[in-house]
Amino acid sequence: MIPTGGTAPEPVSAFPWDDVLALALGRLGWRPRDLWGATPRELFAAAGFLARASAPNRADLDRLLEAHPDIL
Repeated sequence: MIPTGGTAPEPVSAFPWDDVLALALGRLGWRPRDLWGATPRELFAAAGFLARASAPNRADLDRLLEAHPDIL
């Protein structure tokens, strides 16, 4: 609802369409039909966003705690 005498706010997109189009069509070289046929998970995987980092081991954690003692 718009208050009387006011102006409508600019529409805000919660999804970054320009970035997705640039990624899929530009960097990945997909055709439009490939993009529209893909799920978000497939797009993220193709872009390398789903790579899993390994969990830190105990020695890594000890080094972090020693370097940053204020987090305890």
